[in-house]
Amino acid sequence: MNLVIDIGNTLIKYAVFENRRMVFDQSSESGLFLSKIKELFEKYPRINKAIISSVGKLDKRERDVVALFCKVHVLTNTSKVPFKNSYATPHSLGVDRLALAAAAYNHNPRGNTLVIDAGTCITYDLVNNFGEYIGGAISPGMRMRYNAMHEQTSGLPLLEPDEILDFIGNSTESCMHSGVINGLTQEIDGVIDQYQSRFQDLTVILTGGDSHFFAKRLKNTIFANSKFLLEGLNCLLEYNTN
Repeated sequence: MNLVIDIGNTLIKYAVFENRRMVFDQSSESGLFLSKIKELFEKYPRINKAIISSVGKLDKRERDVVALFCKVHVLTNTSKVPFKNSYATPHSLGVDRLALAAAAYNHNPRGNTLVIDAGTCITYDLVNNFGEYIGGAISPGMRMRYNAMHEQTSGLPLLEPDEILDFIGNSTESCMHSGVINGLTQEIDGVIDQYQSRFQDLTVILTGGDSHFFAKRLKNTIFANSKFLLEGLNCLLEYNTN
């Protein structure tokens, strides 16, 4: 069994795979890491290898805790990948984007695949039909936009994301919600249109913690998969240990 650990900007996600099938997934705040790891190995004693991915600098203590129970692969931009990496600055490519590219290649190895990850930032990543990762784009995410409006003005409140009933807001708060939710929906649809104009038979995967705000709003056909990054990490664990 495989253990996948994704240390993000706000939460830590855990997943257990057996024969490439996810049998468990959960998330927690960073302060609960030790207790969650102990719980997982008590519940799944057959876990024999793990991968840790961190968008920031990995705390060595986190790696050491997992290494007490099984072999650990720490994902870096020098880890082996099953696709051709044509990114101009591979040393600066985030490991989360590596994992998404691996998931895209595994899902559609002979097709053009665009992965859109709606998280702290919105990332766009393309693997083409030659099995080549060629890059994409990074844009401010939903909560980042709410925070920016509040912190960089003197009068706008700090809001939690909310659904919008109409793209025309009739109050300051509804206007802010429309600006963020509707604005991002239009952005994502526009980016998909750009990629579709260049890449034939494009498969679009929407993932990330905020993807549910956009999945039903987009006019383009997409496949929503909130676990896509975890699946990519499992692929990379297998690829780097077999």
